[in-house]
Amino acid sequence: MSFVHVLDDSTINKIAAGEVVERPASVIKELIENAMDAKADRIEVEIMAGGTSFMRVSDNGIGMSMEDAKMAIRRHATSKIFKVEDLMDIDTLGFRGEALPSISSVSRFTLQTRQAGAELGTEVKIIGGKEPEIGETGCSLGTTIRVEDLFFNTPARKKFMKTNNTEASKINEFIIKLAISRPDIAFKFINNNKTSVVTPGNGNLHDTLRSIYGGSVGDALLGMDFADDDITIKGYISKPSTIRSNRNWQTFIVNGRIISNRAMSKAVDNAYSSLIPKSGYPMVALIMDVAPNSIDVNVHPQKSEIKFEDEGRIFKAVYKAVLDAVRPHGEALGNIAAQVERPERHFTGIPASMKESKPVMEPLIDEMHFVPASQPRVNSAASSISHSSYTPSSIPSSAYQYRVEQQAKTLHEAQEELSQLKGEDLVSSGGTVANGGETSINDTELIASQSENTVLENDVLIDRSTGEIIEKSAGISATPMVPIGQVDNTYIIAQDADGLYIIDQHAAHERILYDRFAAMTERIPSQQLLVHLILDFSEREAKLIESNMEMFHSLGFGLEPSGPDQYRLIEIPADIPVAEAENTIREILVSLEDMHQLSAAEIRHECLAMTACKAAIKAGFELNFRQMEIILDELNKTAMPYTCPHGRPTILKFSSDELAKMFKRTGF
Repeated sequence: MSFVHVLDDSTINKIAAGEVVERPASVIKELIENAMDAKADRIEVEIMAGGTSFMRVSDNGIGMSMEDAKMAIRRHATSKIFKVEDLMDIDTLGFRGEALPSISSVSRFTLQTRQAGAELGTEVKIIGGKEPEIGETGCSLGTTIRVEDLFFNTPARKKFMKTNNTEASKINEFIIKLAISRPDIAFKFINNNKTSVVTPGNGNLHDTLRSIYGGSVGDALLGMDFADDDITIKGYISKPSTIRSNRNWQTFIVNGRIISNRAMSKAVDNAYSSLIPKSGYPMVALIMDVAPNSIDVNVHPQKSEIKFEDEGRIFKAVYKAVLDAVRPHGEALGNIAAQVERPERHFTGIPASMKESKPVMEPLIDEMHFVPASQPRVNSAASSISHSSYTPSSIPSSAYQYRVEQQAKTLHEAQEELSQLKGEDLVSSGGTVANGGETSINDTELIASQSENTVLENDVLIDRSTGEIIEKSAGISATPMVPIGQVDNTYIIAQDADGLYIIDQHAAHERILYDRFAAMTERIPSQQLLVHLILDFSEREAKLIESNMEMFHSLGFGLEPSGPDQYRLIEIPADIPVAEAENTIREILVSLEDMHQLSAAEIRHECLAMTACKAAIKAGFELNFRQMEIILDELNKTAMPYTCPHGRPTILKFSSDELAKMFKRTGF
């Protein structure tokens, strides 16, 4: 007696459905991919109850004849490939011929299709994998498939379904990714009679992303464009200031196929490692084209993974594409500033001394405090120079133009004073550069205190009493953004012709220092301590120092053993105050203890970020206008000015339109 037998077709299809049809979203994905292969440029999807009770996918593709429709519902029937060699050169999304028979075996399935030129279409009805009912019907061009009561004949599968909202969310996610993969197709998704997704289908990926994620995300997109032999990458990635807590809005498309790939995800993470928090992920819409024979798409039942011939090369290509997109390439700070999302409005009222005598109830409104015009506040170091000999060509049309003209005025008068100084032989030819051309906040303290004795010549600040070069900069302001004040001694307020900006002075200076440290491949400049510090550590901390001595040396820390679990600190990084040195070392050790199996580059990043944080100016530090200008100029020159190394934004933007909305100036 034989125990081995061949399963019937209905059982085979139900088993296959377990691999292909995992949930309603799997059905939608398979049907939409078929529509895309059928050359449709309009696809409409409608669901009810998360897709468990009703799903409909309609397209305007080429449709099928009755003969093709009869074959399409048979297992392993396909028009995409003819022989095994075709698997190495597939340019369609489907090729196995499993989707329709698998779906129809676990649902009430209806297919209607009509080709161009045919008077009538074809209708196929299948209930739970039973014999199909096939006949003619009137229908529109293309194909419409309805799937009802999914898993009605496999209750065990239905029992493990998630809530309707969860299933609908999965479908929405798939449709978004499919729409990103084909911006030339107009998608429409209707969930419980409400339209959730609509894309223009005009072939513009940026417009598609904007229609899906909204205008704020659309304004925060950075374009990717990479080409190398047989690999091309295009798409968009969001600025580091626009992130989410999961990878749901990261879409990777290879040869038109949506995939998940660890190497590509890791490449994005590495490129953004010093720009976003560890718990954040940027939006990615990455479209890659490779040679079809360099990948294998037949490695996953749902075709959601592919195998690359050289995965290391793919990693490097994605990393390079993302890194090039993130670098601003000389853009002004205003173009990379983060947009303010849903700003809260807090209104300020008139001071009590200016109100009428009768009582007025105004809860939750602060009083404005006016400063008399006779008591102007002058903070700019350059403002101490006389402005008597310079006249602007015209009356400034705005406060921004006034500030720009004031800077030009200062430079003009500084040059005039320099001419006078040259006549008096006060400028020595034997001057020395104070700090090698590098600009730091400590330098500007000296500049502020000696503003009356300084003069500018060819963007070089010179001490008029000694002739020494105090600072070499890129001009009074290398960026069109100009500072106008400081809030809470923590935030710099600035403006340009497009709007208002708020800059976190600590985060901005932290980014400046981090990029400066990271650019030093050998060693960060250090300063010798006149009085050496003796530091005691635990046994574990001492072992960490011993095993990472070279790394501490590269960071500018000079440590020498001076006893059991004891080290002598003889030098520290030049930018770190002596009082912060010990705390910085101990915090680096805490980070090293918390990290597990990290690469040398990741350890270096963590330590550089810690060092930059400790060396940066803190909240509560009062800045003059020259110091604010230096921060803005230096931030504008950094490679990645979006965020500090720990992921906090450095700069926020209030556009003119946003300010108008906040003040309800809707008529302008």
